[in-house]
Amino acid sequence: MTALPQPLTQLLTVAEYAELGETESGYTELLEGRLLMSPSPVPDHNFAAAELLVQLRPQLPDHLEVILDVDVDLQLVEPDQPGFSRRPDLMIVAQGARQRVRHEGGMIRAAEVLVVVEIVSPGSRRTDHVAKRSEYADAGIPHYWIVDLDEPVSLLDCHLAEGFGYQDSGSITGAFTTTEPFGVHLRLGQLL
Repeated sequence: MTALPQPLTQLLTVAEYAELGETESGYTELLEGRLLMSPSPVPDHNFAAAELLVQLRPQLPDHLEVILDVDVDLQLVEPDQPGFSRRPDLMIVAQGARQRVRHEGGMIRAAEVLVVVEIVSPGSRRTDHVAKRSEYADAGIPHYWIVDLDEPVSLLDCHLAEGFGYQDSGSITGAFTTTEPFGVHLRLGQLL
């Protein structure tokens, strides 16, 4: 793990942010060139992310894969400008995105992401429902699922509606079943 440079006196591009590597505690995101520090998640949060992965993986079409807790370049600005990078709890990406990063470096790009998933934490409710919802929509990520672990566990299924950002039909509890962007059935109660 890498300690953050002290003091950080400039706004960072996504490439400069990627060069920082992992931090010593918690994780960081990049918001218009500024580092945003977040604490490490609690055990229920990590359990829910892992359980989602377990439920999703066998249901994914062959051309998609699920990845936990890595940075995504939102591609909201030119590469030489102060950038935006978020670290969703889980994302479903085009197969080959991971291999591209391995060979070229950098990070997963928003254009490679089909579904991004955030699990609401006590300090992230507004960020997940407002800021990230707006940023992920602006980045053109087609689907955004917001999972809330407050009982009963719920999922808000947001999808891009051309020219209108994300649209949703309200939170779902119990089981989440959809055919878009692929057929999936999730047992939400098993996330706790």
